[in-house]
Amino acid sequence: MKALPAGARTLLLTAFAMLAFAANSLLCRQALQQPLIDPASFGSVRLVSGALMLGLIVRLQPGPAVAGRADWPAAAMLFAYVACFSFAYLTLSAGSGALILFGAVQVTMMGAGLRAGESFRPLAWAGLLLAVGGLVYLVSPGLSAPPLAGALLMAGAGLAWGLYSLRGRAAGDPLRASARNFLRATPLALGLSLLMATAAHAKPAGVALAVASGALTSGLGYVIWYAALKGLTAMRAATVQLSVPPIAALGGALLLGEAITPRLALASAAILGGIALVLGSRARR
Repeated sequence: MKALPAGARTLLLTAFAMLAFAANSLLCRQALQQPLIDPASFGSVRLVSGALMLGLIVRLQPGPAVAGRADWPAAAMLFAYVACFSFAYLTLSAGSGALILFGAVQVTMMGAGLRAGESFRPLAWAGLLLAVGGLVYLVSPGLSAPPLAGALLMAGAGLAWGLYSLRGRAAGDPLRASARNFLRATPLALGLSLLMATAAHAKPAGVALAVASGALTSGLGYVIWYAALKGLTAMRAATVQLSVPPIAALGGALLLGEAITPRLALASAAILGGIALVLGSRARR
């Protein structure tokens, strides 16, 4: 990887990271669609395996270990994201879930920018309204609308992930901070599993999918993403994440037999197009 030119290396790392993020939706949906595991157990196994993978990677990093402060609010946001994400995929398709998730993430971060003092140009406001309109259209009543409870849960996951990402900007070492947050979020997830013990069930295949989601597409996926970020501007980093919902929708159609409905296609065009307009328009401080 180091022998590649810097631009090619960044492109390859970014592609792998986006595939990993989309795979999270596919793995969770496959595990819960069968069902091979209950959502609380899936979230617990995902966080435990992610914490173990990130902890191992941190230990292999050169240099002395740096003690970090306990950021329990960040851990709580990470837990909320994982829990809402898991329960939402009881009813949502991989594509619609990823679209709602990343739409909510971007809207959350745009709202934070406005609150911080940024002022949008007219084109950016038009894009924001288009994106929000696309989300409203996607979940509005109709035969092909995703279940409202699942959509609200996934929107909550997007809100939690957006706030977690904003809080992570202050982390000096994002890899070590992620490892600590995964570790601290684990007892919260295990507590939820204990509360829902009567509904717990897990087959070996379901546990394997949860481990893959935690250790590979989350743990290793984040490591790859952090490496890719070194070669991306903030604008490009935000823009490339728009590729995740289409990848998840295509994967759901090819691997899980899910349909790409006209509503999903139109909502995708509105949400992703609106976000692209916002990202493409410079904000004023």
